[in-house]
Amino acid sequence: MHQVQFQAMASPCQVLIEAPEYYAANAPLQLVANEAWRIEQKFSRYRDDNLLYKINHHETCTMDEEFMSLMNFADQCFHISDGLFDVTSGALRRVWNFKTMKRPPEQSKINEILPFIGWEKVIRTETSISLPKGMEIDLGGIGKEYAVDKCWQIMKTHCPWPFLINFGGDLRVSGPRANNKPWRTGIENADTTNPTAYIDIRSGAITTSGTTIQYFEFQGKRYGHILNPKTGWPVENPPRSISIAAGTCIEAGILSTLAMLQGDQAKSFLETQGGTFWLQ
Repeated sequence: MHQVQFQAMASPCQVLIEAPEYYAANAPLQLVANEAWRIEQKFSRYRDDNLLYKINHHETCTMDEEFMSLMNFADQCFHISDGLFDVTSGALRRVWNFKTMKRPPEQSKINEILPFIGWEKVIRTETSISLPKGMEIDLGGIGKEYAVDKCWQIMKTHCPWPFLINFGGDLRVSGPRANNKPWRTGIENADTTNPTAYIDIRSGAITTSGTTIQYFEFQGKRYGHILNPKTGWPVENPPRSISIAAGTCIEAGILSTLAMLQGDQAKSFLETQGGTFWLQ
């Protein structure tokens, strides 16, 4: 088993190739790492040297085809979710910091942010985009899954052997392993270090969304980091985690995120979709 591990998009990334020892795996593995870093550089909100930085600082910017494609996808997700999936909701980070805070913010503070949220306020043409003052775009909800699928395409082109790509728990496989064996992955347990289940996967992708890590408790109530952009508050009573199987990582990722945004109706929502899922 050849492998590479690296950091990208604030996540541990791993690529496995099941191939003979003589196979020169370094070349395709390096291509994958380079592609992940390219996507991070281009779409990260934490950098000051990319197009997203200019957009978030209210410049009118011309988008290339790749950027336009992600904006169109964000638009589709906004409409099919009735506004619950909104890439402008990152502005709520100004009042919610789940790594440090011990109590929820005052409603007045949330009310100050809500006017700066709303995808319908983004000014777009076929090639350009600009934001009203105070607004920002955060592609964290789709960027990592998009990166997995792009890297998968590179591996399919350059690697003739079975492989698995795993970026922070979002993974996709080339197909079955050698001798038609499945790949085996574990679903993270919300309460212990042992997986809650093992899944055998022969094709497609699996992603997980949840609040098992980013949350805090205050006066007996649990506040998870997945926020409702309409209210500015954490989604009420969501599952601890949702894992979804789909053909591509971006399909699985958006479905798991949309389900989390349904709160206590997540299971009913997923049952209407007809896919394979696991809830905690």
